[in-house]
Amino acid sequence: MTELKLLQTYETFEYTPETIKESIEKTGKILLKGILQKADTLNQNGRVYPAHILEREIRNYQKFIIENRSLGECDHPESSVVNLKNASHIIREAIIKDGTVLGIVEILDKTPSGAILKGLIESGVKLGISSRGVGSTKKQGDYHVVQDDFQLICFDMVSEPSTPGAFMIPEGKTITKRELNELFNKSDRIDRILNDILK
Repeated sequence: MTELKLLQTYETFEYTPETIKESIEKTGKILLKGILQKADTLNQNGRVYPAHILEREIRNYQKFIIENRSLGECDHPESSVVNLKNASHIIREAIIKDGTVLGIVEILDKTPSGAILKGLIESGVKLGISSRGVGSTKKQGDYHVVQDDFQLICFDMVSEPSTPGAFMIPEGKTITKRELNELFNKSDRIDRILNDILK
């Protein structure tokens, strides 16, 4: 039986005080745009996400976006569940184009963690974003390939690492089938199956 592990991948957002000011003036919200994830690219954690897996997961993630459940946290927790009390932002858009996942993130500045992000952004701190999901990997040469059982959970905001892999939860961290079923409700699982059939 394959053990599902918590997998995390890091990307950075580029923004300036001018783009933040413009975002607030136009929408009343802090919106960040940037790369959320990349397919078929060796990441800083030594993993590669095959394009077909990432495309499938972004397609499945649309349900969370539509239902306003695409929350993320400020920093990676050691959990496969997004805790509402720690929510700092929400993904408003996620599309995949030529193997690159592009997204729009809205900072939830009325939550404690969102207020922290807002303060960091206003101070000019460079933030990153990191996917959190569960699945297994298979070693291939010097890197690990994410396998077909991967399921995307969310995207968390993180600081820029000083060393590669600084935000990865230890590879020994596992999740049980029961925990996975609690994470994705019955409706979510049915939608995933239908998406796979209809693709």
